[in-house]
Amino acid sequence: MNNYQEKLFPYAYNILGTVDNAKDIVQEVIYKHIAHNNKEVKNETGYLVKSVINAAINLKKRNQKIRNTGMWLPEPIATETSDNGIDSKEIISYSMLVLLEKLSAKERAVFILKNGFDYSHKEISEVIDSTVENSRKLLSRAKAKIVEHKPRVNKTPLQNILPIENYIQVIKNGDATALEKLLSKDILLAADGGKNIKVVRELTTGITATSKLLIYVYRAFLTGLKFKFSSVNHQPAVLFYQKDSLYNCQVLELEKMKIKSIYSIVDPKKLKSLCV
Repeated sequence: MNNYQEKLFPYAYNILGTVDNAKDIVQEVIYKHIAHNNKEVKNETGYLVKSVINAAINLKKRNQKIRNTGMWLPEPIATETSDNGIDSKEIISYSMLVLLEKLSAKERAVFILKNGFDYSHKEISEVIDSTVENSRKLLSRAKAKIVEHKPRVNKTPLQNILPIENYIQVIKNGDATALEKLLSKDILLAADGGKNIKVVRELTTGITATSKLLIYVYRAFLTGLKFKFSSVNHQPAVLFYQKDSLYNCQVLELEKMKIKSIYSIVDPKKLKSLCV
């Protein structure tokens, strides 16, 4: 069943945006399938996929009801290598995961199945126990909510299209003018510290404000820390380490040779999947 775990995980993770919950759902679905000895199931893969998706939808609904109003960013996954037991090809880009938080759980599932896994509306309707017409309506609503904000993610390594060393160097030097030249006019900086870590500011927009905040945060919290460049959810990222522990992950979205968005995750619970 190991192959099933790898195959099923992206469905759950793309809906939930959390690693542990996605793994738990996959394991629970597989365990129940084995325990019940469902010999009458003709299409085992289809059955398991459907079970995982619906379990993920239900959990996402519950999480959306109890989540506080603070900034919530998805849990990042390393996609630089493929030796982490995860089929990273099916993992959605980080910027898209952030954007999908605008959708209801079922809208999100339909959008992912249609655009991420190339399901037909007939197949989607069978998975979510609905009708083709309702599947189309859910997809239409989903697209309407995110069309204006759809990210343009370039999967080319950041080193090949942007002098990322300059991004770190100008912040180190406190060179606001040079930093502003690397940022898009629509730059957005979002930070998630979880329940226990208070970030300086959860959401910042605008070149000047973002530049000042990046320099301040580096001086106050990141000076002297080791860092490396990586690929997180198919996007370039900078990982900062406090001694041997991952302290901060900054995921960057690029557009026209500029940094359009920076997602800064400092919640230790969300960083642990990058540490394995």
